[in-house]
Amino acid sequence: MARVEMTMPKMGESIMEGTVLKWLKQVGDTIEQDESVLEVATDKVDTEVPAIYAGVLTEILVQEGQVVAVGAPIAIMETDAAAAGAAAPASAPAAPQAAPAPSANGSAVPYLPEPNNPQAVQAAGAVHQPGRFLSPLVLSIAREEGVSMSDLEYLPGTGKEGRVTKKDILDYVAGGKQPLAASTPAVAAPAVAVAPAVTPAPQPQPQAAPAPQAASVKPVPSVSGGQELIEMDRMRKMIAQRMVDSVRISPHVTSFVEADVTNIVNWRNKHKDAYKKREGENLTFTPIFIQAVARAIQDFPLINVSIDGDYIIKKRDINIGVAVALPSGNLIVPVIHNADQLNLNGLSKKMNDLANRARANKLKPEDLEGGTYTLSNVGSFGNVMGTPIIMQPQVAIMAVGAIKKKPAVIETPQGDLIGVRQFMFLSHSYDHRVVDGSLGGMFVRKVADYLEQFDPNTAI
Repeated sequence: MARVEMTMPKMGESIMEGTVLKWLKQVGDTIEQDESVLEVATDKVDTEVPAIYAGVLTEILVQEGQVVAVGAPIAIMETDAAAAGAAAPASAPAAPQAAPAPSANGSAVPYLPEPNNPQAVQAAGAVHQPGRFLSPLVLSIAREEGVSMSDLEYLPGTGKEGRVTKKDILDYVAGGKQPLAASTPAVAAPAVAVAPAVTPAPQPQPQAAPAPQAASVKPVPSVSGGQELIEMDRMRKMIAQRMVDSVRISPHVTSFVEADVTNIVNWRNKHKDAYKKREGENLTFTPIFIQAVARAIQDFPLINVSIDGDYIIKKRDINIGVAVALPSGNLIVPVIHNADQLNLNGLSKKMNDLANRARANKLKPEDLEGGTYTLSNVGSFGNVMGTPIIMQPQVAIMAVGAIKKKPAVIETPQGDLIGVRQFMFLSHSYDHRVVDGSLGGMFVRKVADYLEQFDPNTAI
């Protein structure tokens, strides 16, 4: 039997770390290949991590609730040497690395593999790291909040190899943005030159270290006997933070258009029973809305962009995210990639698959990545319109309202008549930094045109 390390897998192009939610297997359990071993939460999705090899779980290196960098060891398994192939045996030093002590405020200290460069991660915190990698999101937040580049070079990072994450810079801003560069020049040189220089580091900068901790420890609000205090779950906290970030980053403008969708309602009523019998799935309005949005994006490609500093990034792929309400009351936005290349049947099957897996907590990280535009169906809750908040780093989002019967003027060769038609409001929110009223208004009007021009003879 060979001993192999089980490491935190890469779960998406932008995911650098994950939080261990629950171990599904315990030490001594026999595990089959591809069998789920633990549940992991990232900033995009909760998912189960399967075993790469079959074998016996001999050691758990990371406890529940601990943050682990991608590629870091999380467990050790004994497996058949032939099955393990060229896998490296578990090294002895891996175990003591895996159980860092909790921080002073009681929260878990992120688990990080030992860096090649000892300057990258320092227990003392503020170490000068000129030329370090900084993501576009971190730089964007720094510009918005007035954080200088010199302070960014000293800001301790909890990401992989000491990288600064979004949480790191937001905690620093919440802690009062105390200058880091000015408070640490005297200790920067010895910390680099001599390894034991970690000891004097807390003395010159006692005020810098407590700042992030103070930001993460929030007092519990007091309530009267007639009130109930409910702590947000992890997903609700994440949604709340993203909504606040989006409103802060993007100046929102919303345009409204009312569309006559009578042909669509009649077409669906005609085909939904046969489709259900043939495919075993429901035929909803959503794939028709997605198809209309994808066509409008082809007509107005500058809606399909993101912003990076002073540059506009134009996306060739049309990847449409669709908001899905979860049984917990939270919201998640899986993405239909290359939506413009699918027909109505393909869009319907893809949407049903994503929605079902979202509600069963079975989405993969790639199901939530790469979105370039978002659609939200507020009509499913009986709302006629709304003002949706943009999913960053996108620049626009559309909400479709409930379909209502209304009297309307119908133009015929014999003259105008009054009839009953089916109408729906489209609400289009967009980022006024790059989308002006003309583009935002023409886009939502074009979506309405495609819906009103829907061919009732369309096959599915």
